[in-house]
Amino acid sequence: MASWTERSVEIDGVRLRVLDAGDPDAPLVILAHGFPELAYSWRHQIPVLAEAGFRVLAPDQRGYGGSDRPETVEAYDIHALTGDLVGLLDSELAGGAQQAVFVGHDWGAMVVWHTALLHPGRVRAVAGLSVPPIPRARSRPTERWREKFGEDFYMLRFQEPGRADAEMAADVAATMRGMFAGLFGGSDQPVLPDWIGPEEFDHYVTEFSRTGFTGALNWYRNYDRNWETTPQLAEARIEVPALFVGGSADPVGPTMQPQRAREVVAGPYTEVMLDGAGHWIQQERPAEVNAALLEFLTRLSP
Repeated sequence: MASWTERSVEIDGVRLRVLDAGDPDAPLVILAHGFPELAYSWRHQIPVLAEAGFRVLAPDQRGYGGSDRPETVEAYDIHALTGDLVGLLDSELAGGAQQAVFVGHDWGAMVVWHTALLHPGRVRAVAGLSVPPIPRARSRPTERWREKFGEDFYMLRFQEPGRADAEMAADVAATMRGMFAGLFGGSDQPVLPDWIGPEEFDHYVTEFSRTGFTGALNWYRNYDRNWETTPQLAEARIEVPALFVGGSADPVGPTMQPQRAREVVAGPYTEVMLDGAGHWIQQERPAEVNAALLEFLTRLSP
């Protein structure tokens, strides 16, 4: 924890807890975690990027950890989530920076891809881990899931307020163990993978025991709303340099279509697939992820 400082930033009335590292005047990198994670999920990246000469900001995103958890579902739509990240650029933490490199994992990857589309002038480059850039869907997301995956698809189960919230909060340790060990399936008592130690695991359990999962699940409950409010993205393209890092053993992979990335990315694009890596890639394979990020960052023009 000594590798960074912890600060609080208020953006449009929502307070975010932010991990801050590196020279305040260095090029800015903003890290956006996924579900159900925390800024702590970037613990292997923050000191390495700072040591390499970058200013790093990693927020607990709204609904998570030490950040505010607005009550309404609509407070977690893609406009609010991308607005939070851009708001960090306008905060005193960012030292007046006009642009940043945005890096996201899982849901955070979806947020940074959308940041590049909705706020292109603020994005120097963008990288997504585990979730590639994909073009706008032709139909309403929940309708598409029912047709493709069936009613028991986990994202559909998440849509009903209160149901998944209570199920996940009933035994937070079991929920987090199931997530990290296998993602929504597998043994009733899965064994934690060797990439997360007991103290690291306890950090997640402590935080989600305190906050619950409602804020995090509300992100999923905005899928249809996000689609309805972004028709302009049908023709939008990411023009800045982009990087996707995925794992060949990611169980979420079948729902992704990285081969369609070029339908939405018009600028320079790099794909790195880590053989045998799973979904929690920046925690599972930190050295390789760090190397990919540093190679990408150092190629950017000053």
